[in-house]
Amino acid sequence: MAKEDILQQIEEMSVKDLADLVEMIEERFNVSAAMAAPVAVAVAPGGGGAEGDAGAAAETLKVVMTSAGQKKIQVIKEIKEITGKGLKECKELADSLPATIKEDVSADEATSIKEKLEAAGAEVELQ
Repeated sequence: MAKEDILQQIEEMSVKDLADLVEMIEERFNVSAAMAAPVAVAVAPGGGGAEGDAGAAAETLKVVMTSAGQKKIQVIKEIKEITGKGLKECKELADSLPATIKEDVSADEATSIKEKLEAAGAEVELQ
């Protein structure tokens, strides 16, 4: 079976079927799709040399959740929307506090994320 045929079949699958397929691949090959995502994100913000990196580091913040509050399900949904991670990974973040929700974000984006999480009932710090 050619790679193009596999891609064609994947394109025709429903979201539920795709989620099941990812789960099956993770189990069969003992891998996790969540483990690969942070590597891809870490590689993306390159460029600019050492001076550019030092300047960018001073202007970026880390969003840290210190409490999920009373509406934990709403908070998990909000984390999922913000990070794009799977539901399981988002639940793990909400359960293991303090949890870094997002790193190296601009002040505006960090404030926006903080407001969204606080509206859902979480307690958040910007570092």
